[in-house]
Amino acid sequence: MQKAYDIVVVGGGPAGMMAAIVAAEQGKRVAVLEKLSTAGVKLKATGGGRCNLTNTLETELFMEKFGKQGRFMRRALTTFNQEDLRHFFDRIGVKSHAPDGFRVFPLTHSAATVTDALVSRMKELKIDLFASTPVSSLYIVDGELQGVVSNKKEVFLAPNVIVATGGQGYPVLGAEGDGYHLAQEAGHTITPLHPAMMPLHTKERWVERCRADTIPKVTLQVNMKKYKKMRATGDLIFTKQGIRGPVVLDFSREITPILAKYDEVPLLANFTKGMNQEEIREDFKQKMAQNPHQNVLSLVETLLPHSLAKVICELAEIDLLLTFKKQKGVAREKLIALLAHTPLTVVGHEGFAKAMITRGGVSLKEIDPDTMQSKRVHGLFFCGEVVDLDGPCGGYNLQWSFSSGYLAGVSAATIG
Repeated sequence: MQKAYDIVVVGGGPAGMMAAIVAAEQGKRVAVLEKLSTAGVKLKATGGGRCNLTNTLETELFMEKFGKQGRFMRRALTTFNQEDLRHFFDRIGVKSHAPDGFRVFPLTHSAATVTDALVSRMKELKIDLFASTPVSSLYIVDGELQGVVSNKKEVFLAPNVIVATGGQGYPVLGAEGDGYHLAQEAGHTITPLHPAMMPLHTKERWVERCRADTIPKVTLQVNMKKYKKMRATGDLIFTKQGIRGPVVLDFSREITPILAKYDEVPLLANFTKGMNQEEIREDFKQKMAQNPHQNVLSLVETLLPHSLAKVICELAEIDLLLTFKKQKGVAREKLIALLAHTPLTVVGHEGFAKAMITRGGVSLKEIDPDTMQSKRVHGLFFCGEVVDLDGPCGGYNLQWSFSSGYLAGVSAATIG
């Protein structure tokens, strides 16, 4: 069986649905092939189901958050920026707001609202959505792209194919790296793939004793000469096996590639909101002047929750019942040093099964940033997480998916 379209989009996530909608609004006949039983399954889980659509950061700073490769995004973001995205969703019935002045959410704070609106818009435009239809290969004849072939051997003819399959994170939500195989089939390079945005496992077992509290404004730094500049700040939560929380989700993007090279990654953590040793020493001096009889544990608890304070004191081999001044000098200095820089050692993670995003993907060198078209095969386009570009938490990755999907859809409709 053969079906003919102007454009076939592989993947019904945010990038794919945006690409399909934009192309159909240009008057093109579009089909979306989605391997799961419905479109937007992973989108519904975004931001804990609240769907952090984008943020209010200006373009240059936005791109910087993606690292040195962020410049690749310039054309996509100038073509379809954060305000354009909010206007688009407003047009299809999803109003948004930025309650903290930075992160943008739908007013409903429900990802289902966003997904339902996109699916409804596709229906209005008569886009054919083929659910439960994985794509097994591109259909290339004599070096010319002519469509795709499904796993049921159905041929979907189209001179233009947009690959928007996402990465490998959370395979239960459909992300299994299908797009990488299609890209390789067309001669593209796939950069090393690493799971990202997930909890990390530590060698230290004391973390299990500190699970009751969220530690605000924690700074994590890689304690390896080659990676000394890598650091991140944010809220941290201890787990039975290690650490999680916003700062860990963001920093895991940097850690997992290093962990792939080494058996473990040593970190230094500052749990005292960035205070250095001298500031901690001065803080203690002032508090001891006010209350000279308090024991050292009570003193440390002015900076940290009880469970973590007790652990740090034990690591410093401090007598918990004595005052700070009555401790041995070596123990006092060790305690202050540990409060400023607590060692943690990352030894593992939960892999792609719990990774929110994938680091790595289709090489950006082989994609035209002005169109998202392949430099290898005419008529082949890529967008979203399938390419080698990922950002931190905070609406960055969804904005990239929508912007790149928009650019791919417009390009496929006009130059394909």
